Amino acid sequence: MSQVRVFLSGCMGRMGRVITEMCEEYEDTVIVAGSDVVLNPNSAFPIYDDPMKCQEEFDVIIDFSHVSAFSGITKLAETKNVPIVMCTTGLSDEQKEELNKLSEKVGVFYSGNMSLGINVLIKLVREAAAKLYPDFDIELVEEHHNKKLDAPSCTALMIADGMNEELNGQLEYVYERQSKRAKRDKKELGIHSIRGGNIVGEHKVMFIGGEEILTISHSAQTRNVFGRGAVAAAKFMCGKPAGKYDMQDMLG
Repeated sequence: MSQVRVFLSGCMGRMGRVITEMCEEYEDTVIVAGSDVVLNPNSAFPIYDDPMKCQEEFDVIIDFSHVSAFSGITKLAETKNVPIVMCTTGLSDEQKEELNKLSEKVGVFYSGNMSLGINVLIKLVREAAAKLYPDFDIELVEEHHNKKLDAPSCTALMIADGMNEELNGQLEYVYERQSKRAKRDKKELGIHSIRGGNIVGEHKVMFIGGEEILTISHSAQTRNVFGRGAVAAAKFMCGKPAGKYDMQDMLG
């Protein structure tokens, strides 16, 4: 089998280093170049401060960087006409729209979470919401490390959007309740963010009834789960035509 050649954006970041170590274990995937604001002269592959300076040939881009690098890495995908796996979180609505436009030219894989388990959780909570709402109140809690910039997490919003889609948009997202004194409305979906220490990622959905509570949760033990998902997506996207792809496409 020929190797899938990867350009890794954000290669010196936390997840970039995880993916780098992971690809060293694989025979069918190799990182040929990367980009980052931090340069490492001892890197096994060239690292560029500007992705457009890349001279190496590659088959797919994995972006696990920062929203500030968005324009440069999407320009690289369009210029080189290669698919991109967009793993960076916290994208604005404008950037998501730019991804939609980019998908008309190249393959774009985008998911707020690269974990298989999370995507199974979304399927389960959609089913639970359809069965239990409006008799049960729904609350969502997400927990992450103290260095995470966005809140709520993209994964929490993926979970919320999945339930809301199942319920034809009946839910109203509530991110805080201290600004007004009022009883909970049936349409509320409370979304709560916790930041602290080195929490990799915890997501919990509670369906709270008068006599019982159903809790569906997912716990990421290490960041490897996201890295493996990203590498699997890169292999999946290699050679794919223009269009939008996500975890459900990859998992079938």
